[in-house]
Amino acid sequence: MRAALWLIGLFGMAVAAALFAGSNQGTVTLFWAPYRLDLSLNLAIAIIVLAFVLLYAALRALAALLQMPHQARRWRSQQKERAMHHSLLEALSHQQAGRFLRARKSALAALAMEESLAETHAAVPHGMRLRAAAHMVAADASHALQDRQQRDHHWREVLANAPAQGNAQEQEMREGAQMRAARWALDDRDAADALRRLAELPQGAARRTIALRIRLKASRLAGQTSTALDTARLLAKHRAFSPAAAASVVRGLVLESINEARDTTQLQHFWLSLDTEERAMPEIALPAASRLMALGGEAAQARAWLLPVWERLLSHAGPRSESHLPRLVQVLEPCLDGLDGAWLARIEAASNAHPREARLQYLAGMACVQRQLWGKAQQLLLRAAPHLQESALRTRAWQRLALMAEHRGDADAAAAAWKQAAQSVVVLPADPTRP
Repeated sequence: MRAALWLIGLFGMAVAAALFAGSNQGTVTLFWAPYRLDLSLNLAIAIIVLAFVLLYAALRALAALLQMPHQARRWRSQQKERAMHHSLLEALSHQQAGRFLRARKSALAALAMEESLAETHAAVPHGMRLRAAAHMVAADASHALQDRQQRDHHWREVLANAPAQGNAQEQEMREGAQMRAARWALDDRDAADALRRLAELPQGAARRTIALRIRLKASRLAGQTSTALDTARLLAKHRAFSPAAAASVVRGLVLESINEARDTTQLQHFWLSLDTEERAMPEIALPAASRLMALGGEAAQARAWLLPVWERLLSHAGPRSESHLPRLVQVLEPCLDGLDGAWLARIEAASNAHPREARLQYLAGMACVQRQLWGKAQQLLLRAAPHLQESALRTRAWQRLALMAEHRGDADAAAAAWKQAAQSVVVLPADPTRP
């Protein structure tokens, strides 16, 4: 449509010019003494237009001629700038390919070209960020080459070209350099330096996933299990791990915290910091109760910690219950001191509900020993001892039966029980509880 309009306009102008020139009888006379020159008006107009065109072309040609040195300088600067960006891209490519010596060489070439451009007053607008990126690549390559002196030099240059009070992009580059330095410290097994560099980050940057991952590794390396546990929970909340991996990491750190407890107060404080779901996990509750008893804690408190696990395992039968039941019985047995009637009723109910589960029969028998119910204890232990798969439980069952037989004065039964205990191979310390 636009082309058609232009064509119509062109035809209109041609018609108007033909009408004007065809009937134009005007004359232009030029006097230059002693000469006189007569021209038609059409010819005069044509000469004026032609002179204007020639003058315009001459001026344009002169301007182009005068601009040639500037254009040449601009072309050379453009070629240098392209070569500078090409060197930086090469440095990044070599770094990704693991060719760190070539990466550092290319980064230094890019820096040299940028400096040359700055000296010729043709610096690129983003020169500071480009220098920071090149120094960062050189620092990373130097770290891979174990050249710590060059690494630290280039890292300081990164911070100089990415000021903390700069624009958003410069601040992000500075934060990236600080995170990278923390990762280098972690590679050097210097956990304290890694945590110090992470502490220098702004609050928002310190909560990014990559920073939290570095903090988790540094905290574990430094033995700061509490900090590592909080970081792992935060990473799990941000879905930085798969659910199974997050649960495994958190569970491992919880177990480390339990094993690192030096007294019952510290262990109780840590136990209260766990949520309800974690306290009910057999993988956590069983080691916690065992550690509490090892530190001289109260058996009643250990039984209270084990109650959710007891209820969960006995109410949901399955492979999971089968795998944790032997450990539960072994941990709960030392906690039978001062056993109350409620727990005795729970254990008896479980043994009656699962008459073929020898471990529960054994636990019920030991509970009856603690309550001095000798006849019932003997009955339950005699039923359980031959069927116990764990040699430690089987040995203790026969030892307890031997002690009770000696107390009754039944030498033959005691000798038979001691023989069965000896055949269980495992040698255990004497049980302090006497019938």
